Amino acid sequence: MKPRVLEIFKRLIAFDTVSSESNLALIEYVRELLLSKGIESLIVKDESGRKANLFASTGPRDVPGILLSGHTDVVPAAGQAWSVPAFQATLKDGRIYGRGSCDMKGFIALAIDAMLEAADASLSRPLQLALSHDEEIGCVGVRRLLDVLHLAPLRPFLCIVGEPTEMQFVLGHKGKGSYRAFCRGQEAHSSLAPRSVNAIHVACDFIAALRQSQQRLQEQGAQDADYDVPYSTVHVGQIVGGKALNIVPNLCSLDFEVRNLPADDLDQFLDQMREQAETIVREAKRLSSVADIEIETLNVYPGLDTHPSVEAVRLLKNFAPADTGSAKVSFGTEGGLFSQRLNVPVVVCGPGSIEQAHKPDEFIEVSQMDAGERFLEGLLGSLKL
Repeated sequence: MKPRVLEIFKRLIAFDTVSSESNLALIEYVRELLLSKGIESLIVKDESGRKANLFASTGPRDVPGILLSGHTDVVPAAGQAWSVPAFQATLKDGRIYGRGSCDMKGFIALAIDAMLEAADASLSRPLQLALSHDEEIGCVGVRRLLDVLHLAPLRPFLCIVGEPTEMQFVLGHKGKGSYRAFCRGQEAHSSLAPRSVNAIHVACDFIAALRQSQQRLQEQGAQDADYDVPYSTVHVGQIVGGKALNIVPNLCSLDFEVRNLPADDLDQFLDQMREQAETIVREAKRLSSVADIEIETLNVYPGLDTHPSVEAVRLLKNFAPADTGSAKVSFGTEGGLFSQRLNVPVVVCGPGSIEQAHKPDEFIEVSQMDAGERFLEGLLGSLKL
């Protein structure tokens, strides 16, 4: 790993960019680094002004570029049993520890270094960098940046999202829809429970319908054997309801998600669940007219499905190691949004293993950083005139 990459990497980890915090200090650090080589940056802030995306480009302006994309936010370290400082890079036993080392500041450090290197070269295509915020809470922040890039006269030729894949090419991932259901009943003394509508019972009936929908998806929905779980999945992750044991509860909320194969339509799934909810409510209204189930959409992002034969993917394979494979993963990335909004082919490829992400003592192997460095050197070499 080059000394400059290591220095940038250390600085990036030192920024506490947990999703609840501002990332402006990190963005300003990157902007100044790029400006030292004459690379101007477009800064796109969120509504609060506390967070920002960055877009930069170096090279010719009249042809589509190769875009390197990464998110700057990290998950919290508080409450985890770290043996090293979470926001300080610790190099030990061939590993670099620190929150975000794997997910995904290692790739960002490599991408920044590649941009600085590209600024001194004559390129056939521009090399570009996109940094986002709030990916960890549902790929939220990048959307405002994509709204701006969507209006640009030229779209990228290829987008590389540097999530940790151990430098394998990931060409597909599932989409995700997150939802909250509010199940309403009627309060009563628990001794008179059969005469009222228990909101928790209504929620249980809805959960049973969700589990039936999972069975239908498993048996009748789209199938893709390239995924560890080859079908779309339904999951209830949180339920809240009730005030006291002797009170029939009037409200129960539950959060559920769908991780869908690109071939399964989330809108169609949600329509089916609303129909199931209406059936449950009709039965409950026999006891109380206030019974209801309301479903709120919290967040949705699309899946990714890049065909391996597209020109941009074949270009990457020209300089990738011979043992570089391709795969599909169940976790989501911003890649689906880049593909959908900009109509650009996307490959997810970055150093590190997703197995280390979000854990205490998160780390990335130095050998993975070296592999990522060689990959980006090959990419830059393919662009040089």
